[in-house]
Formats: sequence, structure tokens, C-alpha cells
Amino acid sequence: MRAAILRAYREDLSIEEVPEPECPPDGVVLKVLACGVCRSDWHGWVGEHPRVKPGQIGGHEYCGEVVEAGRDSHWKPGDRLVAPFILACGTCPNCRAGAQNTCLDQRLPGFIEPGAFAEYVAVPRDFNLARLPEDLSPTIAAGLGCRVTTAWHALTGRAALQPGEWLAVHGTGGIGLSAMLIGRAMGAHVVVVDIVPEKLDHALSLGASAAVNAREGDTAGRIREITGGGAHVSVEALGIPETVNASLECLRPLGRHVQVGMPVGHTARMEINMSAVYQGNLAMYGTRGMPGWRYPSLLGMITAGLVDFSPLIAREIPLSKTGAELAAFNGPTPPGVAVITDFLH
Repeated sequence: MRAAILRAYREDLSIEEVPEPECPPDGVVLKVLACGVCRSDWHGWVGEHPRVKPGQIGGHEYCGEVVEAGRDSHWKPGDRLVAPFILACGTCPNCRAGAQNTCLDQRLPGFIEPGAFAEYVAVPRDFNLARLPEDLSPTIAAGLGCRVTTAWHALTGRAALQPGEWLAVHGTGGIGLSAMLIGRAMGAHVVVVDIVPEKLDHALSLGASAAVNAREGDTAGRIREITGGGAHVSVEALGIPETVNASLECLRPLGRHVQVGMPVGHTARMEINMSAVYQGNLAMYGTRGMPGWRYPSLLGMITAGLVDFSPLIAREIPLSKTGAELAAFNGPTPPGVAVITDFLH
């Protein structure tokens, strides 16, 4: 099968013919129908993700059709499934408490084991997978990837966003735009922040209440003015000090900051305005991924027509262009995300 392989950091992925994966006893082999290209993949591509080493087949935002099922699988060939990027064990204390995204024994295709930048991917622990609704296209399902699932859990499972509240979203890439769309669907007023005017215009066209260009300075002050005292919830979607502090400082008293952007490599440790946390009686939440059992609530909202994620998808690309998409994350990116839908070219 064809696969896009990381052979050297910051160099184009190598398109190679490799053996098809073996089917895990507790899992399936999927023919990959679509796979998103994510900033988390970029962190591995540049060498800052501690788990991604040369030789890795990336790709963790995938959906596919079962071509082989293991002896312990309850799926069958022909089933179309979508996967969370964290494959939980289901038996550790965290999993038993319902927090599978904090599983103590995680399997991570695309980061440690072969992922879905390939024609086929092996998925163990397939009880984590969810059936793809018939009226949801594989392209949009892959676009949900870690961005929509993470944003959904951040706003509903962590920050408990309420109708009528003000939500600030710092960074309008895939996760930020997802948070904006979900926030609007939940009845919140949303202020988006970015440095790319086209991305701000795109968010406004999709229902954002206001937009702030961070290049113009005093982002937090302008958000406090727009919201009449500060946001109730603020999502940081980049993982860099400038936006983390703007997120904290834009909140009203008792506000909730949600750290969605991944601080890794040179941003793993950063200086933040802890005085703002103390003075404002703020809550700070970390969040990563989504427990697999929450898929029905998210997919149900989509199939009911309460939110449309098709505006997330900007480009459908062939496998051979995956490396170019990763390189584009080196600078400000255009609106929307890329999804691989052609694995033969």
C-alpha cells in the first residue's frame, strides 16, 4: 500500500510502498476513506512532538471502511467507522470513570504506531470507534478529527458553556473555527481572534459576533470592551504564550480559560499572568481529545442539522501533497483545513 512517511524532520514526506497492516485481534483494518491534516501532525513533522520519530506514518484524523475484523471485534467488513485519536484501554481507573481521553494506557495511531497517511490503517481496541452516519460524508467526518471532538469536549465537558455567554476563541485554525461553530450552535456569543484578516472574515461570515485582529494590540482589552466586561469562557487554540495570556486577561471575574492548543517543544513551559488568575478568581482547564462514548452526542447534533461543519473543509488533497500541507503550518495559514481523500496519487 502507499503511505506518506516521515523520514527526516522538516522535509517532505516520502511516498512509499509498504506492507498492508496486520489486523489486531481486538480491532479492525480500515481502508482509509479520508484523513485530516492537523497542526498536531506538524508538531511531529518539525521534531517537537516527543513521541514522533523518523519512520512514522502520521495521520490521526481518519475514517474508513472495515476490510478485515479481528476475532474479538464486533464490527464487520463494510462498516464505515470514525475514530478518536486516543484509543483507550477501557479498563484503567480513568476509563472506568468515563474519562477515556485520560486513559493510563493509550494507543495512538499516527504518533507512536502507524497512522492513516496511508491506504490502510490498523485500529486496535475498536470499541473506541463509532459508526459513521449514512448522511455524513467521510470528508467531513475526517475533518471532525481531533479538532471538532476536542472543541466539543472542551466547551461541554470542561468549560460547561451556557447559552447567552460570551466565548472568546484565540486562533481560528481548525480547532478554533470548530469551537466558534459549536459555541454558536450552543447559543453563545463568540468573539474570534487571529492575525489573518481572511480567517477573521471567514469566521464572521459563519456567525461569529465579533472579530479582533491581534496584530492591532491590546487583544484582551478589546475583548473586554466588546463583551461588556470580559468573556465568560475563553479557548486558547494555539499553545503559545501570547495567546494564552490574552485568553486569561480577556476573561471577566469567575471566567473559565480552556487550554486546547498544545504547548509542546519550546512552548511546553511558558510564563503566564498568574496574577490575572488570582485577581479574577479564574478557572483554568486543560483538555485533550474526547472520550469515545461522547461521539453519539456530537454526531447527533450534526445529523439533526444543529451545526454544519462543512465550512471547515477548505481543500481535498492527494496523499502526495500531505508534506506540503504540513509545511504550510510554518506560517499563518488560510481559512479551513485540508483533508486527504485521494490515496493513490
